[in-house]
Amino acid sequence: MRAGARRRAWAGLLALVCLAALTGCGGAASATGVRPTVVIGAKQFTEQWIIGEMYKQALTKAGYDVELKNNIGSTEIIDGALTSGQIDLYPEYTGVILQVLARDESIPHSARDTFVKAKAFQEKRGLTMLEPTPFQNKNAVAVKPAFAKKYGLRTIGDLKKAGHVRFAEYPDNISGALGYTELVKKYGLTDTKVRSLNIGLQYKALDHGDVEAADVFTTDPQLARGNYTLLEDDKGFYGFQNVAPVVHKDVLEEQGPKFAETLDKVDALLTEKAVQQLNRAVDTVRLTPAEVAEKFLVANGLL
Repeated sequence: MRAGARRRAWAGLLALVCLAALTGCGGAASATGVRPTVVIGAKQFTEQWIIGEMYKQALTKAGYDVELKNNIGSTEIIDGALTSGQIDLYPEYTGVILQVLARDESIPHSARDTFVKAKAFQEKRGLTMLEPTPFQNKNAVAVKPAFAKKYGLRTIGDLKKAGHVRFAEYPDNISGALGYTELVKKYGLTDTKVRSLNIGLQYKALDHGDVEAADVFTTDPQLARGNYTLLEDDKGFYGFQNVAPVVHKDVLEEQGPKFAETLDKVDALLTEKAVQQLNRAVDTVRLTPAEVAEKFLVANGLL
């Protein structure tokens, strides 16, 4: 049963109970102590799995009934799952909301303005957003240091100096507002050819010389080793990308104030350094996202 349908069924049952008892039933959760299950969604990469697990475990500890659904898909797909009631909330990147969902071509000049504008967009759709994380996970263009030095590359636009460039891009991001096609238009990269590679494989492709440039994420653990150079996005193509839970307004009302407070406590801990290490623990150390989330939450007193 979809999350939205579950909520409606739960509300209907509660109304019948109230009617049968011939009593006023004020706040649903406070009157019965029962809340509907909250379904959390996550996209199909490491960082989302970890954050989804953190939300699930922290909320479960706080007394909420929670289900986690991973690997839902791209921004458009998971947004569709949210708006259709298949899930109740998921962590999203603020700039992605504006650029991919709202299709806003004017990028705000600060991270806070991006969040405020993204939240205003979601509010019009019966959704809302909780406070954003300290960290951003932005797309970025990476090259090998030797390649950058050889051609004097500092910005993404400098790739034109290198002549023909093979560019690694993950399949879901070849087209779209933040994708390869729009990037090459923005920077005038007319002599660039895309190679579609799943997330994570672009680093091996760079190391082996199969591509000269690649779309990466700034919280990727591979970047901590210093083996790659990130080119400056001087045109601000990728925008600001803090993470915030997008949630149905009625879910917040049903679950009560402690629900949002719990998620805010988790997100407040997520600095760029912390998230990079969390991603490393899954991608390199090979712990499960659930294990990594649990260790982090325990260490920070939330479990």
